[in-house]
Amino acid sequence: MTRYKLRPAGWPEGKRLRLAVLSDIHVGSGYMPVSRVGEIVDQTNLLKPDLILLLGDFVASRDWRPGDPRPAEWAAELARLQAPNGCFAVLGNHDWWHDERAQRARNGPTLAGAALQAVGIPVLENEALKLDTVAGPIWLAGLGDQWAFPRWLQPPGRRGPHRGIDDLASTLAMVTDDAPLILMAHEPDIFARAPARIALTLSGHTHGGQVRLFGWSPVVPSRYGNRYAYGHIVEEGRNLIVTAGLGVSSKMPIRLGAPPEIVLIELG
Repeated sequence: MTRYKLRPAGWPEGKRLRLAVLSDIHVGSGYMPVSRVGEIVDQTNLLKPDLILLLGDFVASRDWRPGDPRPAEWAAELARLQAPNGCFAVLGNHDWWHDERAQRARNGPTLAGAALQAVGIPVLENEALKLDTVAGPIWLAGLGDQWAFPRWLQPPGRRGPHRGIDDLASTLAMVTDDAPLILMAHEPDIFARAPARIALTLSGHTHGGQVRLFGWSPVVPSRYGNRYAYGHIVEEGRNLIVTAGLGVSSKMPIRLGAPPEIVLIELG
């Protein structure tokens, strides 16, 4: 477990909120069986968070195999997460990449998203909700995935750069007052153009570099490299927390210097 304590600009005096953050579970094969998902859920519930946020990449970073758990199986475990102010999710790039129907249609719903919705976990996709929490009203926004349609899965003759379904402008347009705003975005790159109105941006995707030597990772799946690879980043008074997540990439099934983590954030 990794803990952070901070009071972002504009956070109400004396109001505290405990967030548990899980990301990049990558269920599948021997690295993350459903039984381990259940253990992670139990550990998270013991933290007694006020709000639980799931930052995407629920599926393995490869095509589904017959021996892999069905989405309904791991979703049933995640449904046991308990927090008085709710549990919310966004999807990650692998939730899109390894969904053949979604890639063909260039549209959702994805299998991962449908499984979460079926067990009562809302999936926010370019959507902002106002929540009544123990710290008072806050806005929770979820950004659509920024890498949903990669170049190599686009039809021949129409291949361009990665295309996402993210729409930050329309998401922020749903925020109608000055209550604190928390943004969930699977990839951290959006932080480079996130406005100061956002009290805290939460991301995963990088796995903390997955292999991290003396605070530096040779490979980070971000156009900004190590700038947003891991941890609490502050730029111009704006706050980003990037979790190393819980699973591994199928291309590099090892972690070194970037252990899997449950993140607990104490705001206020």
